[in-house]
Amino acid sequence: MPFSGDEHTGTRIASQRKRAGFTQRGLAAKIPFSYSLLIQVETGHKPASPDLVAAIAKVLCVDVTALTGQPYVSELQQDRLAELIRPIREALDLYDLGADPSISPRATAQLVADAETLCHQVRATKLHDAARGLPGVIAEITTAAHRAPSSELWAALASTYRTAHDVSVKLGYFDLSTVALDRMDWAAHRASDPLLGAVRQYMRALVYFREGEYTIGQRLIGSGHGLTEQTPDSRERSAVAGQLHLGASVIAARAEDADLVHAHLDRARSYAEQVGEAVDVHWLSFGPTNVTAHAVSANVELRDYGEALRHAADMRIPADWAVSRASHFYVDIARAQMEAGRSETALKSLLTARQLAPQQTRYHPGAREAIRGLVQQRRRTPDTLDHLAAWVGL
Repeated sequence: MPFSGDEHTGTRIASQRKRAGFTQRGLAAKIPFSYSLLIQVETGHKPASPDLVAAIAKVLCVDVTALTGQPYVSELQQDRLAELIRPIREALDLYDLGADPSISPRATAQLVADAETLCHQVRATKLHDAARGLPGVIAEITTAAHRAPSSELWAALASTYRTAHDVSVKLGYFDLSTVALDRMDWAAHRASDPLLGAVRQYMRALVYFREGEYTIGQRLIGSGHGLTEQTPDSRERSAVAGQLHLGASVIAARAEDADLVHAHLDRARSYAEQVGEAVDVHWLSFGPTNVTAHAVSANVELRDYGEALRHAADMRIPADWAVSRASHFYVDIARAQMEAGRSETALKSLLTARQLAPQQTRYHPGAREAIRGLVQQRRRTPDTLDHLAAWVGL
């Protein structure tokens, strides 16, 4: 059941391909995917996987968002989220003006608590609440840090910039997320915390992962490991190092290097055995559960859907695990189930992802393509799937 006549990733690929002067055969010759698959994606008979989109974006020299259509403005406007982006953009832009004379900052402990609350809201996928509160917290902590500089305040400011990155990514504003990571680096240097810098390199690596620049992503992971080595051996250092290996595993999977995937997962697993479930370390959700979740993600990227589902069967999500991470896991499972022809279970996984984190799922490109793929696989879609497709704007 193709989505004829409407705009989707396939039609955007066709438009950008023609603009760049490529025929379908010419483009197919430049990417590690078949000519027949490209035709089916462009005509709407198959969904565009993230790795296909990244490969095409790299060849055509365009941002991935030009092909995915992000941000999804109509849905953002319906959810009253689009109006919250400009204040965040302004807060990130005004970082170098120093203390705001109109602000009387509260005590450091209160400001640190506010920064933590914003991180918690993102993990709980309360994106509207986080986006609404973020600009004011950034301005107040910035003023406090300039008037009475301390490592604690600069670290709290770095945390708010990280939240700005997280919100921007989840809503599809990838240009803004890059600015937020630059600001995070600026504050992390002033906090004199190499582990904050390492977390920032991990997040930068995932930016390049989405754009199909896997070599750059691996270099950034290596830079992150170098920063961890500047700190004493500790549980926090091990958790950050382990998370860097997890990021490297999915990057290696996109690069189709299965041996490197397994090597990074093994290193991450050894760190996880040392630290346990480290959900308290830099909001990373690192631990044995996240290692299993990344094994699922990496095998989805390797297109080994049977192996992905085997790892998923071993998954036991802790009660205190981040809702955002759990929802993302169910999207990954749905992609594997859809590709394996298990449409009913894939639909259930997507509904679980939506139940856990409705705002995140609505704007998740992987969820949207999985829903599109399910609709295309069915001659007659059940009402539940129809409603789900309408909800994400398909």
